[in-house]
Parts: sequence; C-alpha cells; structure tokens
Amino acid sequence: MSQANFRTVFVIYPGMTPLDFVGPYECISRLPNSETQVASLQGGTVSGDGLAFANTVPLAGIDRCDLICVPGGLTATQISLDAAFIGHIRRLGHSAQYVTSVCTGSLILGAAGFLQGKHAACHWALRELLPLYGAIPDAARVVRDGRLITGGGVTAGIDFALTVLAEIAGDTVAQSIQLRLEYAPEPPFNAGRPETAPADVLALYTESMAHIAPQRQDEVREATRRLRVG
Repeated sequence: MSQANFRTVFVIYPGMTPLDFVGPYECISRLPNSETQVASLQGGTVSGDGLAFANTVPLAGIDRCDLICVPGGLTATQISLDAAFIGHIRRLGHSAQYVTSVCTGSLILGAAGFLQGKHAACHWALRELLPLYGAIPDAARVVRDGRLITGGGVTAGIDFALTVLAEIAGDTVAQSIQLRLEYAPEPPFNAGRPETAPADVLALYTESMAHIAPQRQDEVREATRRLRVG
C-alpha cells in the first residue's frame, strides 16, 4: 500500500522535453494517498521545448518530498551549471526516499552528486557522459540502484513511472494505472534504439545532433569540476 500523503515533486526547467515530464506525471500523479507538485526555480510558467507549463511552485517553497523526479531535455547540461537550481535538487534529494530522473535528467542528478558509483540510465546519445559523474552507464529502459531510479530516453519515462508505482504501491495498483492509460505500445517501426534503427536513420539523427555535442560535453565537464570543488 502507498504511504498516506506520499509527496512527489517533479522539477522542471526551461527547455526540458515535455514528454519526459508529462508521461511520468500522468502515471505517478494517480498514486492513491499522495500529492504531486510541479516545481521550478522561480515558479510560475515554464516553457519546455515548445509547450508552456503554468503555476509551478518555486523550489525554495518546498521543504521536502518523498520522491523527486527530474526530466531531461536539450538544456539539461546547461541547467546543470545553475548553482541555485542544482542546490535545490541536492537539498530535496538528500532527504527523499527516491531520487529519480528520465532521459538526460540523470545528468542533472549527476551534477547534484547523486550518481557516484551508481548504475544509471540516460538517453542513448548522451549515455557516454555518465562516467564523468562517476556513474556506471546502463542501457536498460529503467535502472534501479538503491534509492536511485533512472529512466532511459523520453518514452522510457512511462516504463520508469510504472516501475516506481509498483515499488511504492504494488503491482496491482501500477497495472490498474497502466490499464487506465491504455499503455500497450505497438510502434509501427523498430527504430527506437540505435541497435535496431536502420543505418540511414541512425546516421540522420546523429548528424542532426552533432553540432551541439561538443557544447554538452563541455557543460558536463564544467559541472563535474564544480562538483569536485564544492
């Protein structure tokens, strides 16, 4: 059974990937006997890669949570250099029962110091950056290492959320929420992973992202430097 007033906090930021957040939110917010808050550094409206999310709570106004979840996004490595933002992730995560992420949100957890020596998932295209935070990269869609639970890229967030629900409230509750959401994926293509995608599809995606790869690497290296100094 879930705990009474179990509190989940989703921490979002400008430029995050909406599905990294919305998919898990749709699942976890339906947990019985719980409350779910959506927070950001300043509160108010946050623009996430083309969609705006209103009425977020300022992070400074949240004193604790049982589960913290950080979605990923194209700006994940940039926000990792925001000392105030990372400070709140670290503060809430230290006392949380579960520290979690989806996609490149694990890189934000790394900047907050939660990945050292831990197995972790990430979007496949940035998984190679995890060792810079002392993490052990794992290609699974959902990875559990103690209280750390991380999901792979974007759509893996729903698998991640159902795994979290089963951990907190049991398989029956998790499956009932899965049924409510009719989560029974049957993708029309087998191109969702680099191992299965056709070579030309993989090349097209890799080429489209190549221009930002050096910047992301530099931002992660700077975040690790600050983590060591701190």
